[in-house]
Amino acid sequence: MQTHITTTPFGRRPMTLGLMARQVAAKSMPQGARVEKWKTFHAIRDAKEPLGATDRALAILNALLSFHPENELTAEGELIVWPSNEQLTARANGMSPATLRRHLACLVDCGLIIRRDSPNGKRFARKGRGGQVEQAYGFDLSPIVARAEEFAELAEAVQAEKRAYKAVRERLTLLRRDIVKMIDAGLEEGVPGNWGLMTRTYQEIMSRLPRTAPRQVLETVCEDLELLWAEVHEALESFAKSENMSANESHSERHKQNSNPDSISESEQGSRKREEASSTAEETSNLRSLPKREVPLGIVLDACSDWRQLAKDGEIRNWRDFLAAAEVGRVMLGISPSAWREACEVLGDQHATITLAAIYQRNEQINSPGGYLRSLTDKAREGKFSAWPMIMALLNAKLEADKSAAKASSQAPQSGERREGGYEMSDALRQSMKKWDS
Repeated sequence: MQTHITTTPFGRRPMTLGLMARQVAAKSMPQGARVEKWKTFHAIRDAKEPLGATDRALAILNALLSFHPENELTAEGELIVWPSNEQLTARANGMSPATLRRHLACLVDCGLIIRRDSPNGKRFARKGRGGQVEQAYGFDLSPIVARAEEFAELAEAVQAEKRAYKAVRERLTLLRRDIVKMIDAGLEEGVPGNWGLMTRTYQEIMSRLPRTAPRQVLETVCEDLELLWAEVHEALESFAKSENMSANESHSERHKQNSNPDSISESEQGSRKREEASSTAEETSNLRSLPKREVPLGIVLDACSDWRQLAKDGEIRNWRDFLAAAEVGRVMLGISPSAWREACEVLGDQHATITLAAIYQRNEQINSPGGYLRSLTDKAREGKFSAWPMIMALLNAKLEADKSAAKASSQAPQSGERREGGYEMSDALRQSMKKWDS
């Protein structure tokens, strides 16, 4: 027979209103309440985050439940277990005593167990002559019975949130794939549209997505992507409908040719002929067969200063940042994915991006950047093109422009080492630039 049900903890642990409230909640379990302890434990495990429980605290709760002999916990049964710290440590995979005490306190704070401490703080049970427990001191499992329905609801809510998060992640992945591939298709097929603006809009939306985002943020991003998806899809669908309505044999043949990702569009072929016919001294120097050489990033950025505008933060600190801006530059110049892939295969990613940056710097002077890039790629395949002369020509053009500006403002140039475009330029480098531009 129970002599007294203790409500206060032993030792220095204080009594609080929160502890009293959890004890009151444990007493509120209905008559005849009966739960399967392991089923309820699984619900508690799923709902550990809203409950505030830790993995190691649940390992201790699992050990405490194993000390209860029955598979079911009932309101009328004995719900206090009294294992020693040594027994708990053994069943908790050798947890240290300090860690054990800390996570036992966590279980108490979460309202999963209640301390029923003896006068000296020891855990034990006093039994009668018939072997029945008359008084027990240890950990009371009655909150698990009283709150079983709450745990089940919390677990279901957590599972529903996980399903919703997984669904929105799938939705985000599909939208991203659709938008990127539809924009590439629009460029590849020559569909009219502001594909550069659509690409920048897509990148702006994705820049708002953190590495680990909650479901609400993902849903907001998906809503913005769906609006962009509708715009891109409408552009492609309208073009496809107009093509079908006015289709003829020659048009179909041309469309079939353009659908080949490795083909060159007619506009690019015509542009290539125009570029070859109107080659400047700079382009003639690019035809020279030159050994491969590394181009310093600082010189490339000084020659292609407009390329910085394409960087994510408007700043390029290393080659990785420089290469990352290539996809934006390709789309803004209207270069098809097949032309860009071919340039990367022949020139390599770094030299192809340098070439692209030089084309971007001179885009106002080039009628068809896609055709021009294909022409340079063909020359590079024959060993007659290098990105270095293009950079030297751009730097020399800057130098000549600076000289003209200096003469116009009656400022005499300084001798020796000069600072051009934000870096130190020696007379030897300047003579080299003149050589490549001649």
